[in-house]
Amino acid sequence: MKYPAAFIREDDGYTVSFRDIPEAISQGDTYDEAVEMAEDALLTAMDFYFEDNRSVPAPTPAQDGEVLIGLPLSASAKVLLLNALLEQHVSQTELAKRMGIRPQQVTRIVNLEHTTKIDTLEQAFKALGKSLDFTVA
Repeated sequence: MKYPAAFIREDDGYTVSFRDIPEAISQGDTYDEAVEMAEDALLTAMDFYFEDNRSVPAPTPAQDGEVLIGLPLSASAKVLLLNALLEQHVSQTELAKRMGIRPQQVTRIVNLEHTTKIDTLEQAFKALGKSLDFTVA
């Protein structure tokens, strides 16, 4: 998932904001530092959605002057899983039942800081009647 970011040149560096994820705001002294900080701010903002059990907005196309900033693939998969759970009104406990695992394991699956095997994420999507696919661009 790649979100459009606006980089505004300031006297002391760059300020970065995301139209789709207003919680993600950052800055950097140089452009390269601002990109790094934007990546971190975007990932950190995802925590708010997970903590509040809110759907994460899908990225919109970039407008003139915006730069696409990507989430790590593992985080993107977990964001899509969160959105699928909310869309289908499936609790983590219900997902655990469908997957035949303990609820604590699902808690780890939807934790952005916990490393989850891609096969486990695929099983979670399958339990929701969905498939997880990747493409190489």
